[in-house]
Amino acid sequence: MEVICLQSEAFYELVETVVERIKKDTQGHILDKWIDDTEAMRMLRISSKTTLAVLRDGGDIRFSQPRKKIILYDRESINQYLEKHAKDTF
Repeated sequence: MEVICLQSEAFYELVETVVERIKKDTQGHILDKWIDDTEAMRMLRISSKTTLAVLRDGGDIRFSQPRKKIILYDRESINQYLEKHAKDTF
């Protein structure tokens, strides 16, 4: 077993680099916390804005409404919703 020693400053810089890489998707884009309705519907595999509104209004997924006609959805809450409704195989 090999032991590697790092100064605390180097260690924290390494951790920050790893976290930033994890936040990136496969195409190298940083994933935003707040997404628009098109991206939310893509993640949920739905094609109806009405279904998205039902999930939003029912409190199943978090959203933010910074302006009257702008509604953004929390990416993590969508992932949590999908995990919550995942079924184990037999």
